[in-house]
This record gives sequence, structure tokens and C-alpha cells, in this order.
Amino acid sequence: MAKALMFMGTGSDVGKSLIVAGLCRALANRGYKVAPFKPQNMSNNAAVTADGGEIGRAQALQARAARRDPVTAMNPVLLKPEGETGSQVVVRGQRRASLSARQYWAERDQLLPEVLDAFVEVAGDVDYVLVEGAGSASEVNLRANDIANFGFARAARVPVVLVGDIHRGGVIASIVGTLAVIEPDDAALVRASLINKFFGDPALFDAGKAFLVERTGIACLGPVPHFPDAARLPAEDALALEDFSTRAGGVFRIAVPRLPRIANFDDLDPLRAEPGVSLRLVQPGEAMPRDADLILLPGSKATRADLAALRANGWDVDIMAHHRAGGAVLGICGGYQMLGRSIADPEGIEGAPGTSEGLGLLDVETVLAGRKQLRLETAYHVQSGAPLSGYHMHMGVTEGTDRSRPFAMVGAEAEGAVSADGRVMGTYLHGLFASDGFRRAFIGQAASADLAYEAGIESALDGFADHLERHLDIDYLLSLAETVETIR
Repeated sequence: MAKALMFMGTGSDVGKSLIVAGLCRALANRGYKVAPFKPQNMSNNAAVTADGGEIGRAQALQARAARRDPVTAMNPVLLKPEGETGSQVVVRGQRRASLSARQYWAERDQLLPEVLDAFVEVAGDVDYVLVEGAGSASEVNLRANDIANFGFARAARVPVVLVGDIHRGGVIASIVGTLAVIEPDDAALVRASLINKFFGDPALFDAGKAFLVERTGIACLGPVPHFPDAARLPAEDALALEDFSTRAGGVFRIAVPRLPRIANFDDLDPLRAEPGVSLRLVQPGEAMPRDADLILLPGSKATRADLAALRANGWDVDIMAHHRAGGAVLGICGGYQMLGRSIADPEGIEGAPGTSEGLGLLDVETVLAGRKQLRLETAYHVQSGAPLSGYHMHMGVTEGTDRSRPFAMVGAEAEGAVSADGRVMGTYLHGLFASDGFRRAFIGQAASADLAYEAGIESALDGFADHLERHLDIDYLLSLAETVETIR
């Protein structure tokens, strides 16, 4: 029978997603069958699954680390923020509703049976399930009706390892404080703490470990030193954009507006990895650089709202000037919709019903309606003939005369649109730049012949697994896992 162990954080972005990914690969390398599980995630960085739904990008990476196909059961509840106070609620890979935060927090415990069913399903054919919590384990104000952290752990009877980020400072207080403020029955599930993202000589933390063991009465694992190649792995959510580093001096210059509700921004990762590309994420209040070769409009979780934000920043004027000067523009998914003449949302799928005027650089119109399209795709780029792989994850239908010049072909079906002058392009295909041949054809001489993006992901996962084998007692961790019992 499968055994399970859950990893919760003292806060957001402490590295628990990567810890789980690294342990998935380490256990897979040891010959175990292992699977990831996250009861509830909140992220606009999502991935299409083998069973035709969507889950958080982090769980897809963890499934890849485990050498398993990602399936919707691995992340049964996904919240995709659409505004300041509400989210699209995705259950078992399919959009169920759009709710305000207040509505969701009041009703989320109703989803616990589905979460537990998914957990049992994931555990059905593996040796270990590695569970990831969400945000901070000490958010006692959100404990009622919780399904993401201790609410799930208590219901499924899964032991917990508490992860803290020493690089932020205050890790001792964050671990001791977490155990002090949570309910005693929740604290009883915590079997160890784990110190992550250490810089310098690990021996300098020996006294800190001893203090934590004495004060908490549980084992302290690590510290796990910082692993630089983790930067090569897809990030989970927009927190990563706070540390988004640009490469200067590249011969091919790309500018990307940072939209408030940017989605699937890991589309940019292969371009960031190219030594010959200079990629700049343009922050609100900044102007688009006038020397850009390409302006790339990324995906958006609320296209009309982000189009309004784009105009409020004056980026529409910058984009038009860039195009008049001979520059190229590419829109992906929501960015593609923005490039058209209009975006209509008659049913209020992404907000208040209405229609927004687009940028008008493509002769197409979009209507947001119907079922969300979630499909893995293989295609080829029409202009270059280069093959590519990607995925569709979007609402709505886009039609117009520029569709007669498709960006790509998916089998016999035309995909995307290109303007008559060839300098404005739109596509619904996410993940396209991970295909080395297409990326090289698209950016030309700036591309490195040596960069194999997907192989680099595999190398980074194996490297991180080896890193954890050196710095964690994985045998001890496995001894903490407990058998998944019949639930309910």
C-alpha cells in the first residue's frame, strides 16, 4: 500500500514545490513508484494534463520528476485569480465557477470529499505520494474549512514536514512560531522541520538545528544548500516575477509587458535561457524599449482587464510605434486576443459582460464563450516549417480575415493568425518555444545551436535529486511517511 508524507511551508515561496519535485525524482531514481499531490493550488501558471484537464504547473513538473504523466487527480482544486478579490475555481481539471474570495472560503470544505477521492486515486498504484501544502501552514485565520494544509492532513491522516527558507532570515522563529500558533492537534502531525535555501557553510547552522530540536521536540533536517540550477526549472506562480532577471547584451531583444494577470509566463523560460536573447519584462510605469526587435504579449487570465491595464500604462501607444518602425509583435493566447479588433465577453466569463476594442493589429475578432479548450498539440510553424509541441488552454473563438494566414498548422487545422505584412502574429499555442527547432527558426541567428531546453529540464531535475541525496537523510524522511488508509 502507498505511503504518504506532506510538505508544508512556514510561508509562500519557501521552496516546497521544488523540494517535492526533487524528492519525486530522487525516489524515482531509486526505483520507487512515486506521485505528487497538492489538494489546492492558486496559480495562473497551469499545465494541460494527459486526461484532458488542467493542474498547477508545479504539479506537472513534479509529475515529470516522478516520470509519470500529469493527471487532474494530482491537483484536484486549482484557483486561478481573475481579479483582486476573486478566482476561477477549477475542480478535477475543469472550470466549475468563478467565485469571490469570501464565497470560496465559506464553501471550500464542500470540496474536501472530492479532494480525498483524488488523493486515494493517486495513491492507488504508487509506493509513495508526496503531498505539497499551499502558502503558509500558520494562517490560523484561514484554518476553518481548510482543504489545502492541515484540514487535508487531518482528514487524510498524513504526517507533515515543515519547510522553512533560511535565505529570508528568521527561519528559527518562523518554525517555532508556526508550531506555537497552530492548533495542538495540527502540530501533532508535524514530524520534522526542514531548512531550505542555505548559503555558505552548513556547519554554521549546527547550533540552530540543535536549538530547533530542543525547542520543538522534532527532528530538524538539512540545511539544504541553495541549488543554482533550480532557476532552469519552471516557476510556479507570479512571485517568481519579482526576481525576474533579464539578460543584457543579447543580439535579439524581446520586450514583454508585465500584465497584472499574466498567465502561463513559463512560455518565456526557453527564451530567457537563450544566450543570444535579451529579454526584458517591462514593469508598470515603464515605457516599452524603443530598440526591441519583438514585443511579446503574454497570456492573461482576464484579457479585457489586462488590455485596459496595458492602455493605462501607455503600452498601446508604444506597441503601435514599434510596429510603425518595422518591429515585430507576437501575441500568445490572451495576447493574441488583444491584437485583434475586439474582444467580446457576452456571458461575463472573465468579469462584467461587455466588449473591448482591441489593438487592431490583426484583422480578427474574439468572442469569449463556450467550453475551455484544453489540449496537448503537435504542430508546425507555417513560415519556417519547423515542428513544435504545445498546448491549448483558452476560452473563446477568434475569427477574421488574418486567420487565412495561419501562424501554425495543427494537423490539417489552421491555428493562429498573421498580418498581411507578416510582422504581427498571434497564436493560442502555449509552450511553443520549448521546441528547439521552432525557437531557432523564430529568433534566427540569436539562437544557440547547443541549447536543448527540454534536456536541460531533465538535467536540472536529476541534479537537484542528487543534491537532495547529499544534503538530506532521505531514508529518514521515508520512515516518516505513513500508509494511506481508507478515508471516510
